[in-house]
Amino acid sequence: MAALLFGASTPVAKVLVGQIDPVLLAGLLYLGSGIGLSLWWGYSNVFKKDSGAQEAGLKQEDAPWLAGAILAGGIVAPLLLMWGLVSTPASTSSLLLNLEGVFTALIAWFVFKENVDSRIAFGMLAITCGGFLLSWTGPLDAHTRWGTLAIMGACLGWAIDNNLTRKVSMSDPVQIAAIKGLCAGTVNCSIALLLGKSLPGLLTIVTTGFVGFLGYGVSLTFFVLALRYIGTARTSAYFSTAPFVGAAIAILFLGDKLASTFWLAAILMAVGVWIHLSEFHEHEHTHEALEHEHLHFHDEHHQHEHNEFVPPGEPHTHSHRHESLTHTHPHYPDIHHRHHH
Repeated sequence: MAALLFGASTPVAKVLVGQIDPVLLAGLLYLGSGIGLSLWWGYSNVFKKDSGAQEAGLKQEDAPWLAGAILAGGIVAPLLLMWGLVSTPASTSSLLLNLEGVFTALIAWFVFKENVDSRIAFGMLAITCGGFLLSWTGPLDAHTRWGTLAIMGACLGWAIDNNLTRKVSMSDPVQIAAIKGLCAGTVNCSIALLLGKSLPGLLTIVTTGFVGFLGYGVSLTFFVLALRYIGTARTSAYFSTAPFVGAAIAILFLGDKLASTFWLAAILMAVGVWIHLSEFHEHEHTHEALEHEHLHFHDEHHQHEHNEFVPPGEPHTHSHRHESLTHTHPHYPDIHHRHHH
């Protein structure tokens, strides 16, 4: 769902960038995301506050990780993307965004030491080759090359964002996405207005905000949930299907003309995504003793006692302790499987 929603937003943003200044467009997209999710978060909390099924809220120690994610992915990356879209066809832009998954996996592997096996490495190689081939499709003038580099820079910014967001993924994903949207939207809109850019008509503002709510806000909410359950590199592998959605929409509705190498690049990227999605990982592993708080069911990893303050029913949220446990089963590097290999 995250991939579908974000992929569809890219060609729509390509249409809007002709009507709105790129910096202001980035701000309105994120502001629409933040406002919409804030309303959703407030509404859901009113109805869930006594059920125990609320997500765990953000804590003070989450602030540095979230601030870094907002700066890289909510401010720098969308500005680069909007700039790149000005001089790059929407279908090319959509497929180039596959590089976000590669950059995300590389940072997860080398910086945050997440397990990435040979299958993931081969998948990244295929996607990288496809992205390189795509970026040099046909004769490119200097202006187009800078647009391509800008989109690649946006991918790097979102990759940093993804890895930092994973550090807070146990908390409420709607709250995380809402804060990111409000902060990024406010900063980008302020920059645009200080530069003398004028606001578009009310209908265009509302349309842009709605696109941002779905393509950035709801998409990011699903993405954070995926980070929690399957880890950063795998989430980005699934998310790499988003550009194919965007490319299909651009071809069908925007009339983009494709060079012959487009299809070869698409095949390489599709092979890379398939390699990622077909991974199977199982081995004996040990869970170290751990205490944390998040929404959970009582599965094999959550066999603990409750005090009288924990509401009945599942799922529920409360601080709980995991005792040391050694067992074998298929797993991803989720919040309970961040062990060494």
